[in-house]
Amino acid sequence: MENYTNLTDAIADLKSKGYTEDFNLRQNCIECRNGEYQLLSNEFHIDKVFRFDVNTDPGDQSILYAISSDVYPLKGILVNGYGIYTEELTTEMLRKLSY
Repeated sequence: MENYTNLTDAIADLKSKGYTEDFNLRQNCIECRNGEYQLLSNEFHIDKVFRFDVNTDPGDQSILYAISSDVYPLKGILVNGYGIYTEELTTEMLRKLSY
């Protein structure tokens, strides 16, 4: 398993491994390409999860998800603040993003 020291290195390495899409979290899905693709919780897999804690600034704590889909030919990443969701999420999305 990869062991990254910071979020920037993790993103760069995952992108070099084909995780090129930048997913955004929505209430009941993740989306990419300005909403062209909207993947429901049963349409994607979380391949890897990395948590980054920065002791000096709690605002810099984040979770990086490496995501793929069997439904669409997509692989990408989702970066989310640790424990902070900008939108209210459906139960299915909360379950999917829990690890």
